[in-house]
Amino acid sequence: MIKNFVLDTNVLIHDPKAVFNFQDNNVIIPFPVIEEIDNLKTRGERTGAAAREVNRILDNLRKKGNLRRGIKLENGGILRIMILEANGIKIPQYLGRKMDDWILLYALHLKKESKNPTFLVTKDLNLRIKAEAAGITAQDYLTDRVEYENYFPGFFDLKTDKKLIEKEKINFNMLNLEKEPSPNTYFDLNDGNYYRYSKKEKSLVKLDVSYFTEVFGINPRNREQIFAFDALLNDEIPLVTLVGSAGTGKTLLALAVGLNKVLEEKKYKKLLVSKPVVPVGKDIGFLPGSIAEKMKPWLQPIYDNLEYLFQGKGKKPDEYLEKREILEIEVLSYIRGRSIPEQYMIIDEAQNLTPHEIKTIITRVGENTKIILTGDPFQIDNPYLGFSSNGLTYVSTKFKDSELSAHVYLLKGERSELATKAAELL
Repeated sequence: MIKNFVLDTNVLIHDPKAVFNFQDNNVIIPFPVIEEIDNLKTRGERTGAAAREVNRILDNLRKKGNLRRGIKLENGGILRIMILEANGIKIPQYLGRKMDDWILLYALHLKKESKNPTFLVTKDLNLRIKAEAAGITAQDYLTDRVEYENYFPGFFDLKTDKKLIEKEKINFNMLNLEKEPSPNTYFDLNDGNYYRYSKKEKSLVKLDVSYFTEVFGINPRNREQIFAFDALLNDEIPLVTLVGSAGTGKTLLALAVGLNKVLEEKKYKKLLVSKPVVPVGKDIGFLPGSIAEKMKPWLQPIYDNLEYLFQGKGKKPDEYLEKREILEIEVLSYIRGRSIPEQYMIIDEAQNLTPHEIKTIITRVGENTKIILTGDPFQIDNPYLGFSSNGLTYVSTKFKDSELSAHVYLLKGERSELATKAAELL
């Protein structure tokens, strides 16, 4: 049966192309949502860019017909902008004057007038609660969700026949796996060695990285850090996602390898570092100074790690790197349209990015550039994202079967015993 999906503003900001993702159903955009999009389009950051893209998409569709009457989409669905006439509309007493209440009113009216099942799609948890209380079935935007139960940690822990482990390469068919592993999946066969699956060779290849491997003064302290070092050091893997809670070493490992690749191996020309500026209410423009000065408070964890890596070297890392034009601070709001070749990119706290924003960033990557995304999907500041819908989780899942990527879920905290216990208990 054809369904009606009423879209909230935050769904369109999260994914401007959301209107195309409801198959052959009716996609309804309430008129108040268009008003909200208009108010957001002048924002200087990613919200404004998303709002303007929504406007461009709707304007292109407008050329194909009447948006109020409905426009046939390529997937068979119908998109309609819904307008309620004031006359004859009874407004329930429990609805106030908030925009959310107006959107809810549209959904209630559509449910009453239409024979098709009606769903309100919103990323606003409170609006979903209000909708259910008012008798409207509400749901999150499900297209780019990745359920926790299906999330792949990037490695397997197996016990196998000792006779197999005397080889540098092990054919995956000898491990009695249900199916061929994803490219660059890591294996612990409990023999004291670690392996990475090479799709090209159809074999598990023993890692050269070990607990004795030193990169820019640090050694891996646990199994997952060995996996991460291997992925970061491998120039044939241009995309690496490192996921883990606070203190697992995600950012430190990425920076150590980045400095090694730029300063010592000369593999890349620059180390480019950024993170999403998720306010806690304020925009980056309210801070004085240059871009680097504005970004410094947001990137202080990066500078802390650089200080740690440069300790004993008699140099201030930010001055040393920036004077030699080795370190570049990038504002993600301005990355659209750029092409970034021959750089080692680190996007920290990537769990605060939407899947759409992650796509925008990765499509900026030029020739001979490596990009590392780090973050903790259980520690999200963006009010409309969760473990299942953030960009870091999304990209690590979408690239699971690509030889261009590797993913490692770091499990053990190494910052301090107290930090590890805090991450576990709090």
